Amino acid sequence: MRSTTALRFWLAALLATLLLADQLLPPPLPGGSNPAHLAPHAQVVLARDGTPLRAFPDRAHIWRHPVRVAEVSPRYVEAVLAYEDRFFRWHPGVNPFALLRAAGQWLWHGRIVSGGSTLTMQVARMLEPEVYASRSLAGKLRQMARAVQLELRLSKAEILELYLTYAPMGGVLEGVESASRAYLGKPSLALSHAEAALLAVLPQTPSRLRPDRFPGRAREARDKVLDRLVPEWGEATVMEAKQEPVIAQTLREPLLAPLFAERVRKLYPKAQRVDTTLDAGTQASVEQLVAARLAVLPPRVSMAALVVDNATLEVRAYAGSADFSDAERFSHVDMVQGRRSPGSALKPFLYGLALDEGLIHSESLLSDVPQSFAGYQPGNFQASFSGPVGVTEALQKSLNVPAVEVLDRLGPQRFVSLLRRGGLKLDLPRGAEPNLSVILGGVAVNLEGMVGAYTAFARGGVAGKPRYTADAPVEEARLLSEGAAFIIRDVLESGGPVARQVEGGVGARRGIMWKTGTSFGFRDAWAVGVSDRYTVGVWVGRPDGTPNPGFFGANVAAPLLVDVFAAIDDSRPAKRTPPASVTQAKVCWPLGLRADAVPAALCHHERTAWLLNDAAPPTFPDRLRGGAARYTDYRDATSGRRVRAACSPGEMQAVEMARWPAALEPWLDAATRERALPPAWAPACAKAQAPEAGLKIVGIADGETIRRAGGSPGGPVPSLRLEARGGQQERIWLVDGRQVGRAPAGTALHHRFADPGRHTITVMDDAGRHDRVEISVR
Repeated sequence: MRSTTALRFWLAALLATLLLADQLLPPPLPGGSNPAHLAPHAQVVLARDGTPLRAFPDRAHIWRHPVRVAEVSPRYVEAVLAYEDRFFRWHPGVNPFALLRAAGQWLWHGRIVSGGSTLTMQVARMLEPEVYASRSLAGKLRQMARAVQLELRLSKAEILELYLTYAPMGGVLEGVESASRAYLGKPSLALSHAEAALLAVLPQTPSRLRPDRFPGRAREARDKVLDRLVPEWGEATVMEAKQEPVIAQTLREPLLAPLFAERVRKLYPKAQRVDTTLDAGTQASVEQLVAARLAVLPPRVSMAALVVDNATLEVRAYAGSADFSDAERFSHVDMVQGRRSPGSALKPFLYGLALDEGLIHSESLLSDVPQSFAGYQPGNFQASFSGPVGVTEALQKSLNVPAVEVLDRLGPQRFVSLLRRGGLKLDLPRGAEPNLSVILGGVAVNLEGMVGAYTAFARGGVAGKPRYTADAPVEEARLLSEGAAFIIRDVLESGGPVARQVEGGVGARRGIMWKTGTSFGFRDAWAVGVSDRYTVGVWVGRPDGTPNPGFFGANVAAPLLVDVFAAIDDSRPAKRTPPASVTQAKVCWPLGLRADAVPAALCHHERTAWLLNDAAPPTFPDRLRGGAARYTDYRDATSGRRVRAACSPGEMQAVEMARWPAALEPWLDAATRERALPPAWAPACAKAQAPEAGLKIVGIADGETIRRAGGSPGGPVPSLRLEARGGQQERIWLVDGRQVGRAPAGTALHHRFADPGRHTITVMDDAGRHDRVEISVR
């Protein structure tokens, strides 16, 4: 009785000791307190289909690609278990029968004939390779103890996954997925029978069996594995697999979306494997399109491109630089994150927010003429002006002065706050407050934020932050109303309702809206486009911020944008119908109101417009002169000349008139001027002349012909002295709508007329006074 009690005591003590040792000396599992050779651990960043984008080796420069059992071909699992450990699913980590068999063979033959290691024991050795470098008896016993510990802690599937991840595969490769991708160029899920057998035998002696260096040895070893698999696969399958040659690629580091991979790796520093949302095919296409342009890019110029899926906000392609191998192009500077001036790329949001604020409709009358906004005098990119334009034309042509005019009404502070509320981060110069230059690039944004904001045009006005992993939270905010987003997209995609009718909706069938931007000094060229499926952004420039003369959004970034869409999106655009808040109506210039609310005599030009919430706001108040847009004028009943009661000698007639903004009057065509401007004053009322008569071009007569010196076409280019009388303010001179200079009152300006033909010369000042003459140059 006492012996039985003592035995129980010693057994309990032994069990307690083993349990204590197990707790004090746990196995070095990944993610726990790993030994030095696993810290820092290897990482791999994957595309959404499992394609490696970039592998980050551990301290020993090992590439490792963690996989789950379900992500590996069952053929490979069958081959491994048949060759390495047929009783893996039943033993507790150590197979005593295999150990006895190995010991007997060793005693009989005097050498090792077969090993007694189980798959679990091999995993233990893989986790602590330096401990089991020598094959001593003590080392074997420790390996067995570790195997039991692993079996107590992990399921069979988890142990198998460790083997699939850490099995040595030759060179710097560990794990079946790394080997399959590196040697065979395919995922391990797609392994053939022959390939599964080849990779199953590699861990035995990986340095001697590498298929890229020793295909003959590798084939012999593979065929031995295949012979063992006849019971599982059948003789016919094995014979067919043996006919397959051993062909392996040269090892090379995966390098797709390298800057993206680096960024994501830092977001998940402890993860051995990071599954991202990138599409490997889309990424490769974008990188190829970028690389194809390197030959025509000047030194130090880089490019960046970003593709986002509108439905999920997941990033499908991410090119942070033009060439990751070219240090002269700042290869390691990620310009998807770089904050730069967007130029005109914010204009769609300005007009969309102005629609939401009830300030405009799609054909509101704007003034594309030289203007001064409290001393700020914007000009257009081409240095020319178009005169009266609608919102549609102003946005499509990216005209600067109309955009500043709209921002002046909306307010720069409110514009910036609305954009920030919608998720677009804007950086202002240190200590600066938002001003009118914001809309022409006076802020800094990055490509990531810009693309996220533009997704609003495909998502009913809701912008979102691009997502890089499937488990990343969806961050979105309303930037525009659904109606405003529809109108702006329609304007930039197909030209608005008029273009839809005239052109048959050609732009709508293409299904892409885009906008370009160029920052001051040609430092940054932008293009951002939106289709039903994707939003794509492109940036071109020098990361150090130096100028690129002649590089602007339309000629550098937009062609790449179009090519990207052609490469990644072959779907037909869905037919879009306007939301309930958007209606179509006829409006009249210059008042801007509905045509059915304006007398025919006051409707100088009729336009078809999109209205938001059925609102047709009037044209902005005149900045240069006071008075109502509709006014009553008086004419002499006999002569039809303009009169006033104080100077009229006879009967007067009241005539209702619609006034155009003073700055636009010099730009009106002859027919519109006849309808819009009152007739000349009657002689008795000559002293009541209006301000526009106070500025007069002198020295050049209307209709005059200017000839080259000597009368020959090859003679010297004529130079004219441009001079005006009247007024006390600075004069703005334009030739054919293009500003050619400014001159103080009383000062002349000289201009050379290099092109023959008819030319219109216009002078105007800030008070709305103007004069215009037409000349011919021969």
